[in-house]
Amino acid sequence: MPVRIGYFPHNNSLFVLRHRGIVERALPDVEWVDLRALPAPAPVDVKSALPSQHSDWLFTEGGYDVIGTGFTPPVTALANGRDIVYLGISGPRVENGRLITKADNGIESVADLAGKRVGIAHGSWQTTLLLFALDKAGLTWSDIEPVDTDVNGGAALLAGELDAWVGAYPGLAAIEAAADLRTLVETESVFSHPSLWFTRRDFAENNREALEVILRALQESDAWITENPRAAAQYFVDDVRARGGVADLDAWEAALRNRPFGVHPVSDAFLDEQQHAADLLAANGLIPRSVPVRAAVLPWIGEFVAATRSASVAG
Repeated sequence: MPVRIGYFPHNNSLFVLRHRGIVERALPDVEWVDLRALPAPAPVDVKSALPSQHSDWLFTEGGYDVIGTGFTPPVTALANGRDIVYLGISGPRVENGRLITKADNGIESVADLAGKRVGIAHGSWQTTLLLFALDKAGLTWSDIEPVDTDVNGGAALLAGELDAWVGAYPGLAAIEAAADLRTLVETESVFSHPSLWFTRRDFAENNREALEVILRALQESDAWITENPRAAAQYFVDDVRARGGVADLDAWEAALRNRPFGVHPVSDAFLDEQQHAADLLAANGLIPRSVPVRAAVLPWIGEFVAATRSASVAG
């Protein structure tokens, strides 16, 4: 059976790794699964549920064995009874995006979002950012009208269809150029927002050598991105254009330059944030139950990631 790695542009590291051929040098029997080609998940009520497609495909034949996502999906997986384990995390991505509104609409703080339409990519890190921000302001999920948005969330904000939006670069740059904005929440004020990678527990226990190859390849590829951000950006631009879209190489390069690359072991601080997210998501009815996130840690994985990171930095 091939080792299946799920990838999509939102996890920059795996998307670039897909194009670099590094994994294949040591793991010839590998299958890259484009998450965008998988069947769309069943729609959920944004007011009362989180989508769980990432974990569903981890446990489905024809899906994938290893995946990289944003902050929220592993919490959703655990809450739905999926036996996953963390592989590693990136550094903080606090410059990646933030919660914004138009400067002239009278919304001056998160507290003013009560009853307002707020756009997010539901199920991603954006859900967690918004929930953390609401909690700090004394609001709950039921106090706002969350709207699941796609790449056109920024345009919806400018058109008045949304009152606020969690934007991310490079798309956020175009909105900044088109309108005066007010930042309601900087990401770093609520959480560290890393990328992360996870797998099934049975796969981790039975395929240690393959996981070590993938983690080592991620470190090598991420080091290349840091040294060659424009060349890495070209992969994303080519992908967008191949799908009939428009992409700016300079904007993608700027976005990659502002993101941390390299895989770190999961830390206590990260796990505390994941636990806080699990507790808040459960309290607001977005997942069926809270879960002890530290149950998803295998010590040998953290030890291996720390060793490969040290070797990567030394090299």
